[in-house]
Amino acid sequence: MEVHILASGSDGNCAVIRGPESSVMVDAGISRKRALHLMDLNGIDPSEISGILVTHEHTDHVSGVGPTARKLECPVFCTAGTMAGSNMGKVDFRQVSACRPLSLGGMEIMPLPTSHNAAEPVCYRLSSEDGTVLIATDTGVLTAPVKQALAEADVAVIESNYDRRMLSEGPYPYPLKRLIDSDIGHMSNYMCAEAIRATSREGRRIFLAHLSRTNNTPDVAKETVEAVAGIRRSRLDCLDPGVADDTRVIRI
Repeated sequence: MEVHILASGSDGNCAVIRGPESSVMVDAGISRKRALHLMDLNGIDPSEISGILVTHEHTDHVSGVGPTARKLECPVFCTAGTMAGSNMGKVDFRQVSACRPLSLGGMEIMPLPTSHNAAEPVCYRLSSEDGTVLIATDTGVLTAPVKQALAEADVAVIESNYDRRMLSEGPYPYPLKRLIDSDIGHMSNYMCAEAIRATSREGRRIFLAHLSRTNNTPDVAKETVEAVAGIRRSRLDCLDPGVADDTRVIRI
């Protein structure tokens, strides 16, 4: 399996997971043109995408789903609540529900419930004989099924959205700060680190995802997780929002 992080952050989120038979995309909060460009940079043929998994209806995760799905001629998998709250246009919609598995690309895919200010949000665990990948962002806390998946994952793409001091002292209005720091908002660097420490697993690779451009930096996120979780920096990574076309590939 390969995990390609094409975009991660408030400006848009998109990942491609290569399985034994085909690849799946998780979210497309970037334009179709940009998604195809970043796929090309990563050597991903559009024909290998067998479906798009959508986590929730917020723009930075869903804005490019409709155009991308129509271009790739592939189905879109999401909950009924996510579909109702989205504006994807005409797509081949396949409904998913939390904790009910499906098969795609030679992988078992398990939608897992998250805690976010969205209609019916989920994250995804993807498993094959090669290993297990967890893509878990946009959640104020980790639900019990997500904690279990984190403990079992070989690769975990997990939210580390903000530094609490930067959020507190930053420019956001107070109601937005309260929402971000709530159980239905986002996870801070410290909360991410605590979750990693509590689910320690030898050899697990961690990708810190959805870093806020305003309330976080890659160095602050890595330093916090390294210090609190006691995990080696070599097993941590994230995108740098200041670098154009910054992407990552993680192989199992």
